[in-house]
Amino acid sequence: MLDKIEIVKPMEIEKRSMEIITEELNGRTWPEPQFSIIKRCIHTSADFDYADHLCFSEDAAMLGVKALRRGAAIVTDTKMAWSGINKTKLAEYGGEAYCFMSDEDVAQEAKERECTRAAVCMERGAALNKEVIFAVGNAPTALIRLYELIREGKVRPALIIGAPVGFVNVVEAKELIMTAGVPYIVPRGRKGGSNIAATICNAMLYAKVEE
Repeated sequence: MLDKIEIVKPMEIEKRSMEIITEELNGRTWPEPQFSIIKRCIHTSADFDYADHLCFSEDAAMLGVKALRRGAAIVTDTKMAWSGINKTKLAEYGGEAYCFMSDEDVAQEAKERECTRAAVCMERGAALNKEVIFAVGNAPTALIRLYELIREGKVRPALIIGAPVGFVNVVEAKELIMTAGVPYIVPRGRKGGSNIAATICNAMLYAKVEE
C-alpha cells in the first residue's frame, strides 16, 4: 500500500490539494475571489457540494474583501469560528475578531430573557461602533436575530456569512437572511459549521485581487 502513497512535502500539501480540487471541478470556474472561497470550503470539508450550494449575493465576495481591507471587525457566534480566523492577517488591515459567547453577562442576559446566547452576541456585535462582518457557523437563532436587527434599523452589516449547520431552523434561517437586503454568503441547506464560517473569512483575507 505504501507504494501507492504520493510523497508530498509539507509546504506543498495545500498547493497540491487545490490542484486536485481544481481538477475535480472539471473546468468549472467562478470570478475571483468567489472561486477561492469555494475551493477553500471544499478543501476544509472535502465536500464538493459547496460548489453548487454556496450562494453569494451580488458582489458579496468582493464587498467582503473590501470591508476587511478597510479594517472591518468580524463577529462570530462560536469560539471555534473565532479561533479559526487568521487574526494576525486581520490585524494587518486594522481589524479585530470578536466572540461574546463566553462573556458572563451574555449568559446571564440570555437566561433572563429566555433567548439564546447567540442572539445576545449578535446584539453586542451590532452595538460595536465599527463596520462589521458577521460570521455565523452554528446558531440559526443568530441569523434570525440579525434579520430582526436589520429590519429594526439597528445594524447594517458589511456582510453576513450565514453558515449554521444542523436540522432545527437551519434552512429557514439561511433563507431568511438571504431576503434581508444585505450582502451575504450562505451555504444553502443543512451544511455549514464554524470551520466553514472561519474558512470563508480567511479566504477573503488571503484574496489576491485588486479592488
